[in-house]
Amino acid sequence: MENLKFNNLGLNEDILKAIEDMGFETPSKIQAEVIPIVLQGFDVIGQAQTGTGKTLAFGAPVLNSISNESKKVKSIILAPTRELAIQVYKELTTVAKYTKFKLLPVYGGDSIDRQIKSLKKGIDIVIGTPGRVQDLINRKALNLSHIEFLVLDEADEMLNMGFVDDIENILKSCNEDRRTLLFSATMPSEIKKIAKKYMKKDAKHVAIAQNSMTVSSVEQFYYEVKQKNKFESLCKVLSVDEPTRAIIFCKTKKGVDELVSSMKEKGFSAEGMHGDMTQSHRLNTLNRFKERTIPFLVATDVAARGIDVKDTSHVINYDLPQDTESYVHRIGRTGRANKKGTAYTFVTPKEFSSLKRIQKISKSKINKRQLPTMDDVLKAKFDSILNDVEQTLSKDNYNTFIPLVKDLESKFDLTNVTAALMSMLYNDEISYDYDDDNTESNSLDYTRIFLNVGRKDRLNPKILLEFLDNNANINKSQVGSIDILDKFAFVDIATDRVGDLMDNCIDKTLCRRKLNIEVAKKSK
Repeated sequence: MENLKFNNLGLNEDILKAIEDMGFETPSKIQAEVIPIVLQGFDVIGQAQTGTGKTLAFGAPVLNSISNESKKVKSIILAPTRELAIQVYKELTTVAKYTKFKLLPVYGGDSIDRQIKSLKKGIDIVIGTPGRVQDLINRKALNLSHIEFLVLDEADEMLNMGFVDDIENILKSCNEDRRTLLFSATMPSEIKKIAKKYMKKDAKHVAIAQNSMTVSSVEQFYYEVKQKNKFESLCKVLSVDEPTRAIIFCKTKKGVDELVSSMKEKGFSAEGMHGDMTQSHRLNTLNRFKERTIPFLVATDVAARGIDVKDTSHVINYDLPQDTESYVHRIGRTGRANKKGTAYTFVTPKEFSSLKRIQKISKSKINKRQLPTMDDVLKAKFDSILNDVEQTLSKDNYNTFIPLVKDLESKFDLTNVTAALMSMLYNDEISYDYDDDNTESNSLDYTRIFLNVGRKDRLNPKILLEFLDNNANINKSQVGSIDILDKFAFVDIATDRVGDLMDNCIDKTLCRRKLNIEVAKKSK
């Protein structure tokens, strides 16, 4: 299973191409187990923790298998919360990018009239919360009598939230010849009863053992960056920290090639590893990394699988990993043999919610770190130059040049001579064509934020501003427009403060409601 790839699972070219675009080369355990079983025609009971890649495990075979003949709903996916429904919708929309299938998320807090209008136009896959799905069924707006798949995602959570009656009613609304896929972290008796009553007798049970999701010997930090300035940020971090040996992770093979090329242009000794390279090339690169011939190895997840290099000081997530399991596997490449390691993750504003999810599931403390300034970079370079000079002086092997220096001293100021020589030797290393504006913290750049609290909760701008100031130290000057609707609100937050907002305010109580925060999708 170690060498298994997505193209070995029986998925069609449209799905495989989308998965490749997402940067995934090899399936996770749950994906490798579930996808072939679903494609063979069986119902599936999948027992796996959040963060193991189960959305793709059911989403890929469903998209691969449903027909494309009518405008009727062909699949219904139930999720316990609005947030999970949106997350599943986003991921499956990406997987479906080369198909003609239309997907629709339905949940409370969004306009039901808009959802009904979309359903009338024809939707292939509906992803929603039990309450809103039941409401649409009651209004005769959603017909599940011809579906091909029903998916219950995080079934135990839905039961814990009191959705058991809604789930049973929805199941009764579906045709009996449908396929059913049930996923749950635990298997309480209520789940087993539902499975026995509503699933086929030959349903396959897939249980993925829970791996440790913690890496205690690794110090973990994240840098808030803009996508366009990510490479510049990496250069600054490497220049100041000077890792002795680091593995840098990219999401795609193309990303690896581009980053290696850019790093070499900046003078960093780096090589790449990914699945398109020959085995001999990968082994040669790995040996050079082990021998410290190259300090920086840029790799995809699959290429780095199985790599065990002692004294790897840093792991850098240049691209955020797809799930928590991948994150833990990545950072586990450092901090081995009872030694401390350091892991850095570059996060764009749109990725903060994903980072928070990784942090929660892995039980990790991932602290925010400020990007180095150009002054920091220059100081680090000057310290390095000073160290080089001191080492050369200690070796006493410079006597050949003493007559030349004395000749120069007789004609010029020795300080100017030394500075000129250093400029000749080191100017390329301290010349940068970028500035300190990595997060645009000094500009009026805002990120639109969604809050699940609204006018009906008696939220108003004054209360919101006080909450932001008290909990995240975000003052009025760092807040743009505020739009408060009945059940939710939107607020523009200075982009460089979004990380502090996510770190300090998620799950806090605002107007007697547990707060959920997301980066809002841009209107098309």
